[in-house]
Amino acid sequence: MATPSRKTLTSSPQVSKRVLPRDRSSEVPSKRKTSVQSTLPPTPLLSPPTPLLLPPPTPLLLSPPTPLLMPPPTPLLPPPTPLPPPRLQSSGPLVEGSIVRIAMENFLTYDICEVSPGPHLNMIIGANGTGKSSIVCAICLGLAGKPAFMGRADKVGFFVKRGCTKGMVEIELFKASGNLVITREIDVAKNQSFWFINKKSTTQRVVEEQIAALNIQVSNLCQFLPQDKVGEFAKLTKIELLEATEKSVGPPEMYRYHCELKNFREKEKQLETACKEKTDYLEKMIQRNERYKQDVERFYERKRHLDLIEMLEAKRPWVEYENVRQEYEEVKQARDQVKEEVRKLKEGQIPITHRIDEIEKQRHNLEARIKEKATDIKEASQKCKQKQDVLERKDKHIEELQQALIVKQKEEHDRQRRISNTRKMIEDLQNELKTTENCENLQPQIDAITDDLRRVQDDKALCESEIIDKRSERETLEKEKKSVHDHIIRFDNLRNQKEDKLRQRYRDTYDAVLWLRNNKDKFKQRVCEPIMLTINMKDNKNAKYVENHIPSNDLRAFVFESQEDMEVFLKEVRDNKKLRVNAVIAPSSSYADKAPSRSLSELKQYGFFSYLRELFDAPDPVMSYLCCQYHIHEVPVGTERTRERIERVIQETRLKQIYTAEEKYVVKTSFYSNKVISSNTSLKVAQFLTVTVDLEQRRHLEEQLKEINRKLHAVDSGLIALRETNKRLEHKDNELRQKKKDLLERKTKKRQLEQKISSKLGSLKLMEQDTCNLEEEERKASTKIKEINVQKAKLVTELTNLIKICTSLNMQKVDLILQNTTVISEKNKLESDYMAASSQLRLTEQNFIELDENRQRLLQKCKELMKRARQVCNLSAEQTVPQEYQTQVPTIPNGHNSSLPMAFQDLPNTLDEIDALLTEERSRASCFTGLNPTVVEEYTKREEEIEQLTEELKRKKVELDKYRENISQVKERWLNPLKELVEKINEKFSNFFSSMQCAGEVDLHAENEEDYDKYGIRIRVKFRSSTQLHELTPHHQSGGERSVSTMLYLMALQELNRCPFRVVDEINQGMDPDNERKVFEMVVKTACKENTSQYFFITPKLLQNLPYSEKMTVLFVYNGPYMLEPNKWNLKAFQRRRRRITFTQPSQ
Repeated sequence: MATPSRKTLTSSPQVSKRVLPRDRSSEVPSKRKTSVQSTLPPTPLLSPPTPLLLPPPTPLLLSPPTPLLMPPPTPLLPPPTPLPPPRLQSSGPLVEGSIVRIAMENFLTYDICEVSPGPHLNMIIGANGTGKSSIVCAICLGLAGKPAFMGRADKVGFFVKRGCTKGMVEIELFKASGNLVITREIDVAKNQSFWFINKKSTTQRVVEEQIAALNIQVSNLCQFLPQDKVGEFAKLTKIELLEATEKSVGPPEMYRYHCELKNFREKEKQLETACKEKTDYLEKMIQRNERYKQDVERFYERKRHLDLIEMLEAKRPWVEYENVRQEYEEVKQARDQVKEEVRKLKEGQIPITHRIDEIEKQRHNLEARIKEKATDIKEASQKCKQKQDVLERKDKHIEELQQALIVKQKEEHDRQRRISNTRKMIEDLQNELKTTENCENLQPQIDAITDDLRRVQDDKALCESEIIDKRSERETLEKEKKSVHDHIIRFDNLRNQKEDKLRQRYRDTYDAVLWLRNNKDKFKQRVCEPIMLTINMKDNKNAKYVENHIPSNDLRAFVFESQEDMEVFLKEVRDNKKLRVNAVIAPSSSYADKAPSRSLSELKQYGFFSYLRELFDAPDPVMSYLCCQYHIHEVPVGTERTRERIERVIQETRLKQIYTAEEKYVVKTSFYSNKVISSNTSLKVAQFLTVTVDLEQRRHLEEQLKEINRKLHAVDSGLIALRETNKRLEHKDNELRQKKKDLLERKTKKRQLEQKISSKLGSLKLMEQDTCNLEEEERKASTKIKEINVQKAKLVTELTNLIKICTSLNMQKVDLILQNTTVISEKNKLESDYMAASSQLRLTEQNFIELDENRQRLLQKCKELMKRARQVCNLSAEQTVPQEYQTQVPTIPNGHNSSLPMAFQDLPNTLDEIDALLTEERSRASCFTGLNPTVVEEYTKREEEIEQLTEELKRKKVELDKYRENISQVKERWLNPLKELVEKINEKFSNFFSSMQCAGEVDLHAENEEDYDKYGIRIRVKFRSSTQLHELTPHHQSGGERSVSTMLYLMALQELNRCPFRVVDEINQGMDPDNERKVFEMVVKTACKENTSQYFFITPKLLQNLPYSEKMTVLFVYNGPYMLEPNKWNLKAFQRRRRRITFTQPSQ
């Protein structure tokens, strides 16, 4: 099968297979980038030539970092033209699982390469770095091997060629039923593999199962020995070597039997240990129980007395129950008698109820007839009312006609009156119009007032604008005032924090501060609050120096300038209020500004940055006291730099106290020896002075607040003046507007009068045209009234007849009502008799209820006593007393039966006798002292445990015997075949070493025959006749000797191996030429036998004049920048050149 070639800028390794001319299949060329073909080595002349190292060409900038080796330019080493891989479907020389084809794409050093190995020995030859081991890696990874097993990398993505994102390995395995093609695609970015079997996607698990079915074990060093694992074979322990050999050449069940034996043996050891431990423990338990037997017997004697007490206590509730039960029976009998009386009274009421029911039916009949008459009366009344309504409507109609006539008469009278009034109004308006003056000379006055009004409005607008500005200014000042006030509150909050700390730690001192603030008038001179409140740190981080320098007693001390003031304060606070406070007096002359003995500039070279006094602010009396008492103006504060050179600082400065970043140093000079003695202590964390209040800034804020208040007062005064001015302008504006209004009204009055006169004349004309004929209207109304009166006479006659009918119906209704009243009277008498009987019945029933409640109470009490009695006897509600303990069966009020224990018949039957016997038995039981119930419990528990241990020990022994039997059976099936297998390996291994004039043997080694996990295969060799056989280890033999031993052991496994192929990579590297030649001869002889598995032998070089076999396949791997491209390679031309050289060579 031909693979299309690809042209790239990189130089790729190529693998050639030399083919004899007699192989007809070699005449078919195939174009592939990299290919492999099988060949037989013709003569020693075809041994690999010495490669020539050539520098890489300059244009090939993308060439891979592989050795640029190529053979000399002779016809013997041209690029190959590969053949398509054989497709073997029948068994032939191949065994199940042999490798038919290896294809690689973007894998390690290869772009594209396809290798077709032979069925027997495959020699893969090539210079270092050409890609021989890449084929081994492809076999391992393509058959689901772990990347770490190769010893190169732990991630599969590292096996893809550099610069590529994906790679592929494809392995074709021979199977008689059809070859198995396994493909592994590798994704570099995800470091992930994708699996395919016969081009169909699958999972790695399925691939591993298919490979395991063919007995391929790429992780077994006896089958697959990569280059980086050659040294590890000799490091295998005897146990590991045995397991690898079992997996490689043993029957499939051999390793399984071995694992079962190890598991059985481990379980056997556990069972033996468990049996021994339980046997020892059982003996100890038996001995311990014998020691406590007498105490147990005394305990049970005491228990018999306690049981009698328990029995008496059990019978006592039964006796109580029986007493209550008898009382219950008496109450029940009385209740039944009352129940019978109730029944008789109820029977006597039955005739009365029947008569009441009959009268009730008669009453219902009468009431129904009364309702019928009432209905008829109602209908007649409704008809009367309808006639009356019609009459009323006729009367109303007559009234409406009369009223309409009156309205028309009034309207005509009103029209005449309005006409007269209108004429009079017109006359008055005309007279007023005549008297109205001429208004043309009013306009100049109106214009003058308008100008004055405009000027007043301008002044008013200006005043309002100034008022707005003043208000805006006031709002701004209010905001500033609020901001300043908030700042002052924040300062006060910080001061309150310091006071809270003082109150929490020193409550007396805090109370004294509050007293001082309220009584400052009692002191003549200045009194300062406690020092911790008056000190204000410039930087919080320096508070630790001050707190470590000044004792806490002085930090909470009040500072006075006058002795008299201090005495007054202490008398009031200490004597009267009983507060524990401290007080000190400041020096009479101030020390606050006293200069230090050494300037700070001199000390800066040692890392000092300040004196203690400069780290904080305080009132003058406080600062003066601290300078005088604690010399804070003389104590410098340094940094970490000071601590680093502290010895120099102490010797050169002669300072008495020093502070570094985290420590305090005190320096003293010995009075006797004049030696300098220093001590240092770590600084404590500051607690009180970390809160800082800037008093100067607070004073500045208070002054700023006063200035803002002054400005606010000035603005408020200006606003008041502007509002007064605005009010005066408003009044003047109103006066001018009124004057203008009056002038305008005078100017428009004449025109208004003319309009009114015109309007009135129009109204008068309309009223004179609207006339009415009153006589005609009166005649029409009289005619209509006469017609209505005739209709009324007819309606009155009909109404009289209806009234007579209604009167008759009412008389019939009254007669029925009288009959109903008689019936109701009789019913009331019967109901009265019934109520008297019911009253007696209720009293009797009440008596019955009381008796029944008493019965229920006694029944409940009986049940509770029964329940308590059963609890004492440990009987459940459903459980009956066993027959052997029963003597009598008393009746229980709930209808059930219960039994008293038979043992009760021998006990007293009264409560007094029971209580007396209880007292006696309790006295006897109290005589048994010193008995611990836990001893009996432990005794009984141990007895049960002894019994359980005995049974468990029997089971363990049976189980142990069963495991021993299984071990014997499995051992026979495993050990005998294993010994035979090791003997065969030893025979072949010894023969191989004998042929090399050396000695070697393989044996089955076990320190203890029963420790199956310690069994192993021991390889012992000697390479010199003067030495003894030594075990093969990583340290005793040389590297070449280990390689020879490893190779020969693998060859000894070759004919026994169940695996389909074996891979050995560069194992001949450490061998000397003689051993290498001998080993090579044995490899060729063994691997080329019939019915042996496939063999891959990888080497970078071979000796000359080595023997070859016709069944060998030699694979040459070439790599270099000057390799001929596959599409330019001609196989036939190469064969012709080869024959010419062969024919001409002897003459040379």
